[in-house]
Amino acid sequence: MHAFDVLGDPVRRRILELLASGEQASGEISAVIRNEFGISQPAVSQHLRVLREGGFASVRAEGTRRLYAVEAAPLREVDAWLERFRGFWEQRLDALGTELARGKRERRLREEESGNE
Repeated sequence: MHAFDVLGDPVRRRILELLASGEQASGEISAVIRNEFGISQPAVSQHLRVLREGGFASVRAEGTRRLYAVEAAPLREVDAWLERFRGFWEQRLDALGTELARGKRERRLREEESGNE
């Protein structure tokens, strides 16, 4: 399965967001996802399986619990693919940062001038 097929689903993206903070038990993941998306536990399990099979998540057993973690390699591949497009938005973000700084400076100067009067 192509990385963007895996990441194209909002439920799977949310699961990865949860896993980004560290290893999580399948029950914890399922509870959050069921609450936020209103889907069944078997549906959450299916999303976890897609993430595992796509290489985006790993699972290990700890007693009766299944602990999931993010696998970084596929995310690095997505990042490498996106690299060629970063120039499209980085330039705009830099320009936005410049305009925000200019606005702050002008506001500060106006406040200083009004305080001196």
